[in-house]
Amino acid sequence: MTTILDSWPMRDEQVLSETSQFKALGHPLRHRMLVALRQRPATFAQLAAALGATKGTIGYHVKILEQAGLLRVAYVRRVRGGTEQYYEPTSPRLRIAGDAPVGGEFLVKAALNEMLPPEEGEPETTVLRHVRLTTAQASALVARLEELGDEVPDHPAGRPYGVLLSLYRADIPALPAD
Repeated sequence: MTTILDSWPMRDEQVLSETSQFKALGHPLRHRMLVALRQRPATFAQLAAALGATKGTIGYHVKILEQAGLLRVAYVRRVRGGTEQYYEPTSPRLRIAGDAPVGGEFLVKAALNEMLPPEEGEPETTVLRHVRLTTAQASALVARLEELGDEVPDHPAGRPYGVLLSLYRADIPALPAD
C-alpha cells in the first residue's frame, strides 16, 4: 500500500534565505543527496546504495535536510510488516534570495565540486565573458538566461550534466579615457 502525502505540495521554486538552508546544502553528501533525489523519490537504502554511504549516515543527513525545509516524505509504502519512507526535494528548483547570507559563489562552488573531466567525444564548454551592461540590459539578460534554463531538456535515460547560468557583478578595473 502506498500513501501519498499531499498536505505540502511541491513548489515550483524554493527561495533560499536561511543560514540553516545553506549550512545543510554546504555539506557535499547532502548536496549530492538532494541532486540524486531530483531524479525520483528514494528510501534510505536506495540513497545509501547510490551514494556509497551507510543507512545511518543517510538518515542523519536526511534529518538535517528535512529540518532545513529542503526534503520531505513523498510517500510511505508498507513492506513486510514495516514501512518505507520515500523522500523527495520540497521544490524542483532552488533560488538564492537577494538578501541571503551567501551569493552566487555558493552555487559556483557546488558546481565545481561536482564537475568531472569530459570523456573523449563528450560535449563540454565553459565560457567566461566580461561585458558592460546597463541595468535594463542586465535584467533582460537574466530573463533570457532563466528562459534558457527552463528550456534545457532533462531526459531520464541521459547522462548527467550540469548547467550553471550566471550573471554577476564583476570586479574589473576601468581604464581611464584616452
